[in-house]
Amino acid sequence: MAEIEIKRKADETLSVVPSKRTRHEISVVGTREKAVVTSAVPRTSNLYAPIMLLEGHQGEIFTAKFHPEGKHLASAGFDRQIFVWNVYGQCENVMVMKGHTGAIMELCFSTDGSHLYTCATDNTVAVWDVPTGIRIKKLKGHANFVNFVSGARRGPELLVSASDDNTIKLWDARKRNPIASFDSKYPVTSVLFNDTAEKIISGGIDNVVKVWDIRTNSISYKIKGHTDTITGLALSYDGSYLLSNSMDNTLRIFDVRPFAPSERCVKLMSGHQHNFEKNLLRCAWSHDGSKVTAGSADRYVYAWDTTSRRVAYKLPGHHGSVNASDFHPKEPILLSASSDKTIYLGEIDH
Repeated sequence: MAEIEIKRKADETLSVVPSKRTRHEISVVGTREKAVVTSAVPRTSNLYAPIMLLEGHQGEIFTAKFHPEGKHLASAGFDRQIFVWNVYGQCENVMVMKGHTGAIMELCFSTDGSHLYTCATDNTVAVWDVPTGIRIKKLKGHANFVNFVSGARRGPELLVSASDDNTIKLWDARKRNPIASFDSKYPVTSVLFNDTAEKIISGGIDNVVKVWDIRTNSISYKIKGHTDTITGLALSYDGSYLLSNSMDNTLRIFDVRPFAPSERCVKLMSGHQHNFEKNLLRCAWSHDGSKVTAGSADRYVYAWDTTSRRVAYKLPGHHGSVNASDFHPKEPILLSASSDKTIYLGEIDH
């Protein structure tokens, strides 16, 4: 496999702007071999440089996630290819997985990191073996673009997918056909399991978060509040809170614990933007729950402090909509993936 060369932009100044701190300028001087970084910024991670640029995709990047162990990340998008990268060292591309015939809308790792799940505009969901890069399952059942796929955190290898065909489908990764289907009146743009995988949480173009009971195939309850399409959902690592991103330019945190008060919205954050491109901007939690992140059509990646609800970071560098962002599982590193075909890894404070 041809190794993809990682190039740094010559003489480009990138800014890291922590909240309420002095502004540090980081000058990245490009050579063909290494990034030479001159900076007074104290280092907080084991990244090769405070900011790393990953290049190689031939189209817009719609999704990117860190591997649960933190040594690799995966990215995918319009070019129908899944790239696996090293997080440390020179951030080399170590694997390219091919098989989808449409743009890849979302990917996620299994809890143990051995499998990767993807969905695409070719109406399919795929299961990949991470060590070998081989596609081991091609799951057919949707009749339109598949917007989102997510795996269960525990128990059997269950997957859930959301599609423009107005359905949510439940899969056992070991079987060929869906084991259940849930009908929505409108296209579904985001879906995931609750912590115990007894319920499915979905969001779509009707602006409503719906919680489905898998056993009864019915809606347990609805959460209203957003006034435009929900583009991304993420569950906190303790399973208690749901983060939702919407085209109404807000992020909301909902209490999804059993027996929570009927007014489940506990936090509302804003600052990022959606625009006419109508990209499905995703969102993510930090592992300790202290921060959340989302991309933005204004070319910045945002991170909020969940206690104060204020923007903690607004990081520049991209030249297109930032469609996905993620926190490293073990270190203070923020990932951002953009329509400009690039990925940035940047250090943040502890």
